Amino acid sequence: MRLRLRAAVQALLADPSIAGQSDVAKLASVVLLAKSRAPKGHEDDSVTAIWVAELGRWMGVGESTVHRRALAPLRASDGLHTEEVRDEQGYPTGLRCLVMPLWRARKRGGPRHPLALDKAELATLLHLCEALFGHGWTPKDKAPTPPGLLAGRKGKGAATDRLGLLLMVLHTPASGWLPLCGGSVKKAEKKHGRGAVTLARLLGCSPAGARKVLDRLTQDGVVARPARGTVTRMSGRGRVRLLPVAQAYGRFLEVVQAPGNVFSARPGSAGGDLGPAGTDGALGTPGICGAEDTGDAEIQERPDSAEHHAHHASVVTPVGSPRLDCGFSGEGRGGEGRRPERACVREDQAADGGTAVSESGSPVAEGGPLRGEKPGKSSVDERHGQRAAGAGAVGRPKAGSWDKAQQQRRVGLPDDLGLRVALGPVAWLWGRLSGWQQDQVEAAAKVELVRLKGLLAVPGGAPRLLAARLTDRLEETGGESLVSRPYGWLTRRGLVQRQACSDRRCDDGIRLDTGTPCETCGNVIHIRRARRAKAAAEIDRELPGLSDGERRRVLEDRLRGQASREAENLVRWREQDRAEEARREAARAAMQERAEQERRAAAAADAARQALVCEECGQERAAGLCETCGHRRQTEALIVEAGLVAAAGSADPADSAAVAAVAAGVRAAVERAISQAWDEFLAITDPADLEAAGPQATKDAAAYNAFFVAQSAAEQHRQDALAALSRTEEAEAEAKRAYTTEQGRPWFEHNPGGADAIAAATKAADAARERAAEYLLTVRLEQLREQAPSPTATAPAAPWADRLAELAARPLDDATTRAVIA
Repeated sequence: MRLRLRAAVQALLADPSIAGQSDVAKLASVVLLAKSRAPKGHEDDSVTAIWVAELGRWMGVGESTVHRRALAPLRASDGLHTEEVRDEQGYPTGLRCLVMPLWRARKRGGPRHPLALDKAELATLLHLCEALFGHGWTPKDKAPTPPGLLAGRKGKGAATDRLGLLLMVLHTPASGWLPLCGGSVKKAEKKHGRGAVTLARLLGCSPAGARKVLDRLTQDGVVARPARGTVTRMSGRGRVRLLPVAQAYGRFLEVVQAPGNVFSARPGSAGGDLGPAGTDGALGTPGICGAEDTGDAEIQERPDSAEHHAHHASVVTPVGSPRLDCGFSGEGRGGEGRRPERACVREDQAADGGTAVSESGSPVAEGGPLRGEKPGKSSVDERHGQRAAGAGAVGRPKAGSWDKAQQQRRVGLPDDLGLRVALGPVAWLWGRLSGWQQDQVEAAAKVELVRLKGLLAVPGGAPRLLAARLTDRLEETGGESLVSRPYGWLTRRGLVQRQACSDRRCDDGIRLDTGTPCETCGNVIHIRRARRAKAAAEIDRELPGLSDGERRRVLEDRLRGQASREAENLVRWREQDRAEEARREAARAAMQERAEQERRAAAAADAARQALVCEECGQERAAGLCETCGHRRQTEALIVEAGLVAAAGSADPADSAAVAAVAAGVRAAVERAISQAWDEFLAITDPADLEAAGPQATKDAAAYNAFFVAQSAAEQHRQDALAALSRTEEAEAEAKRAYTTEQGRPWFEHNPGGADAIAAATKAADAARERAAEYLLTVRLEQLREQAPSPTATAPAAPWADRLAELAARPLDDATTRAVIA
């Protein structure tokens, strides 16, 4: 019930219409929720009838404060709808209030929504509010309702104190100890204590303000803040205990009659819980601790690293009779009824879990030195002794043992910032894991973060998404306290993505990358609903007159058969997909094999071609044509092409004599240019370098020089031919047509003689003239090539028998001479 009410209150305060409001408005919404009616059958009356003055008494404030800080802000944020009720004479008789988050939860959230409380749950929440801060009343002919714990707390901060007490009670288990927040605390917050930080996170305020609330609640006698006992007998971390909760569950408290301290905290390792001494009084009545002096009762909470020595009392006086079934540290001694071993039996143990005790201890138990007997070892000491015996030189247990896993576990979350953010919601579960389990959970979280990074377009959002997933999983479970096996829950439920459809970004029907509902899931649901509606329509058409039960059975049978057929089709499709994938793999492998064979064949053909001798000069391994002979052939082809281009630009293609004369002139000019370029090369080159390079290098240089000159001449003749053809009648006519067409464009028709129109028309005419010249040159070259043999055709090489004498007369270079001698 506590977890159910806590979830409801948290859901109410987290609603966008209430979150961010003042504590007065938040407490008003909680009170109106507790006083609301439960739905009856199909009727849902979420309206709460109340007076403004009565609502102010619930919160400890006046009517003006209720209007100004509660009703008006809630109306503005659409968190509350109100209607004033008047009698027949027009006088106001009350106020009808509708809490909108509660109404939306009942209308749209369904029965699983945290705010969908039933009658018993609403009654329990109302009784809890009455016991904590109800103002008390005496109805006619009914038993009176006594005032709550904070009924006398009014004025400034009264609503905050009431809300803080309610939230702490809902978060506190039966022992009465408030679970403090885990993880690291900011340096500026440490001075206020972890209890204040915990309450600040519950209230959504600063730690300083939460510390003031704790101070006031301590003065009212409903909260105690003792310090945790340590093995060094010094004050450890501060704790917060809700005394009314402890008293309500029958836990009792030890009261120390010593100045400066009222509550003596049990040792950190002592079994059981401490509760209020008296169980007969009213719940949380001020002064339940007997001789408590509120002025000296405050025990300052310490930061984690500051442990001051505690005040130890010489006499411990229990208030009230002890109960042996409440988990007290002295319980479980069997039927002997003997006294405990020592009051500090576990405080002076060695840090490594051994059995060494302080020499200054004062044992008073049976079997102790003061009882005239030899000290003996208890079963607990024997167990610790065996554990210490199995430890290494530095006090560590043997590898692979459960004790090692327990001792080596890390209390805090991993140092990695992403993991700390992702595992923040389950920090308490992390502390319950062993060392090996923590390593496994950390590895699983890292793998999940890497996977989420691949699904998100924006980097850095994976830890936040994983933390939100863990928070949702905890809400489904009901809180961390209901997780009995933390390791299994984390690895099999908390960190696992639950994909509701085929989309890899879907998690419980929510898109991971956008946070919006998954469209694929919506499509699946729509298809299923349409299929069900179609099946129902077919049944109504084929089998009319069926009863509701029979119709439902037939419908389920048809849907089940259709689902079975779809499953069979899915299996068949998967088999086909696997066969198709295997076929594609085989085809891909065959294609790769063919490509490899073609590559090897091409490599072999290239190697064979490279081994051929030159067709012209007979040079070995020249791939059929050496570089020098290749340049000669290219030079001859360029000279012929330059003659044809020059003839196409300046002569009539039909006049063969004119064409031949132009070609001969071009050849002579190119040959003169080649000779002149070679002479210039020889003039700037040292003859000694040419002799050192050898005759073959000289031939290669001469051939490349001729090829370069012929290539430049051919390009120049082409430009001259285009310039000549651009001045022909055909080119001029094409330019005029383009000029006129551009001037007649719609954007120039109102001013064809303007500067922009003239410039655009001139540009179009030049482009048309160039296109016409290119076309004329192409056409004339084709005509000339048809009339004459191919310019690139060369005379067949002479037979080797006729060329042997010429080759024999060539002088041999040094390399060839050495090869012949060898």
